[in-house]
Amino acid sequence: MENTQINMNEFYAQMENGNIVEPGSETAFAFHKLSQDALKITMRLNNKYHTPEEIVEIFSELTGKDIDKSFRLFPPFYTDCGKNITIGKNVFINSCCKFQDQGGITIGDGCLIGHNVIITTLNHVEEPSQRQSILPKSVCIGKNVWIGANVTIVPGVTIGDNAIIGAGSTVVKNIPPNTIAVGNPCRVKKHIY
Repeated sequence: MENTQINMNEFYAQMENGNIVEPGSETAFAFHKLSQDALKITMRLNNKYHTPEEIVEIFSELTGKDIDKSFRLFPPFYTDCGKNITIGKNVFINSCCKFQDQGGITIGDGCLIGHNVIITTLNHVEEPSQRQSILPKSVCIGKNVWIGANVTIVPGVTIGDNAIIGAGSTVVKNIPPNTIAVGNPCRVKKHIY
């Protein structure tokens, strides 16, 4: 497994297409390799003090993308992939967040992510005989979204620009822009504009 070569373009294409990932497949081995890399990087991130500038550098290494110097993160932060996270400018992520990003997580400019937020992008197949197979679906968070503490966002959800997600909510379907949504399941309670 350690010598598995990962073609990241193929990996991203398979995740974007939402193709089922079968146990023992090349993509499953890629998941393992990426998770091991992410564990090494997040252990370094989480186990000693880093300046904001160092955090930007480490997060750039984790994602494999240039992260804007305006990005702020309060560790600890956890992910089991890292390479399918895209972060805009002026994004803040508070402590103890957990991102399962294989399926893709996009966070727009100006977003605020509260403590203990969980973002998931993978589901398992319902059929018991195929339960080990994985279904990736991306999560897209628009610009200037505020996600309160202890929110869980499930695979395939889009949260529109300027939305606010109340603390403790479970987001199971798309949230329109310019709204305040709360609850389990999360529902729109108010329009902002």
